[in-house]
Amino acid sequence: MTKPRILLADDHQLFREGMRNLLQADYEVVGDVGDGRQLVRLACELKPDVIVADIGMPLLNGVDAVRQLKQRSVEAKVIFVTMHTGVDFAVQAMRIGASGYILKVDASEELTRAIAEALKGRLYITPSIAREVMDALMQGPDNGPDEEPWTTLSPREREVLQLLAEGHKMAEIGEILHISARTVERHKYSVMDKLKIRTNAELVQYAIARGLIVPP
Repeated sequence: MTKPRILLADDHQLFREGMRNLLQADYEVVGDVGDGRQLVRLACELKPDVIVADIGMPLLNGVDAVRQLKQRSVEAKVIFVTMHTGVDFAVQAMRIGASGYILKVDASEELTRAIAEALKGRLYITPSIAREVMDALMQGPDNGPDEEPWTTLSPREREVLQLLAEGHKMAEIGEILHISARTVERHKYSVMDKLKIRTNAELVQYAIARGLIVPP
């Protein structure tokens, strides 16, 4: 019997190794990556059955990586394993089509259960926040974490915001995104205008609050 194929994505190698050791008896771990851009590339190439990913990853966060995969018709089930305990992060994950959301502190006990539920077409949310998440989802998107001004940003602007907050220079961002430095600069000022942000420090604080980057 063919084992379900799993792709792991987390910026901490030791955590990826721990997940691999936990899963490899029952699943085929086809690969592991350390940032969101690698996740998109490898998921499109390998077509795994399940993706196990963190939210806060370098170059492209897990949520925007999954958004890109959905646009490319990658049909893998997605389980987020994260340190973010806030309900708003879980709601955002569910709204983009994730099948599961568990906390890293509970991963050793809940990950295999979450994957099994996802493969059956069911949702799994870590029990400590499940009720709050479901209540928030039932309230509709106007009352959730995706309210203005965050939703005014385009996918490209979110990418630029994250890369700027990570400390990349304009030219570096241009190379990563395959656009000119001048285009990066235009996106930057559009982001700052939409979010009413005036300084780079405020931009970093906003990115941290949104889970785009991990606090230094």
